[in-house]
Amino acid sequence: MKKLLFSVAALIVFTTAFSQKTDTTIKATAPVETKKKDWSKVDLSHRANDHFMVQIGYAGWAEIPDTLEIGGIPRTFNFYFLYDFPFKTDPRLSVGAGLGIGCSNVYFKNQAAPVAATPRQDASGGNHFKKYKVVNTYLEIPLELRFALDPENTNKSWKFAVGTKVGAMLSAYAKGKNVENGTNQSVDNSIYKVSGKGYYNSIKLAATIRVSKGPIGVYGQYQLTSLMKGSYGLPAVYPFEFGICLSGL
Repeated sequence: MKKLLFSVAALIVFTTAFSQKTDTTIKATAPVETKKKDWSKVDLSHRANDHFMVQIGYAGWAEIPDTLEIGGIPRTFNFYFLYDFPFKTDPRLSVGAGLGIGCSNVYFKNQAAPVAATPRQDASGGNHFKKYKVVNTYLEIPLELRFALDPENTNKSWKFAVGTKVGAMLSAYAKGKNVENGTNQSVDNSIYKVSGKGYYNSIKLAATIRVSKGPIGVYGQYQLTSLMKGSYGLPAVYPFEFGICLSGL
């Protein structure tokens, strides 16, 4: 009797297992279509469009000869008024152009006295100026190709720009202060200043780069033309600068 009951139970279990069908059908999922943004239709009416740009940075001269030694903290200050022209098909891209003033102050150590229109040579073993600087001021036209990740909110967006500056020299002068002898003892506390653009190339061309987050960023600039004229036997040096940039553009 027990064997009969066991056989019947086993048969029921076996029959039930094979009678069940597992639904293994995989339901097809319709692909999600991602709608590409039409940048030509974005609203730029609320876009920050500040027209001023201020640059404050460190100034230096590349390829400077061994007879010259830069000292102190050379610095530069640039101020521009610009217009921004977004591309109609993609306003993430734009062209910036404007006008402004660029001024650099480069300081030198142990420059020979008397003062000259350009730095002359290291004279630490003889009479030299304790402080000596060269100041060049340009009227400049900056041109930039810009890219903003969020053109509708440039006051918060990451922005990138590459470009150039074309400048015409407005003034140039060298100033020496406090003449010292070879033992660094003061022999003359007077201030000497010589102005003149004759030793300098009047036109400059520089390459620029800028990265900003909102209104604050960093910039760099390298002059592609020599600062001084080679006809006077002066060194071919190439000014550069980098620093902080403030602009809503």
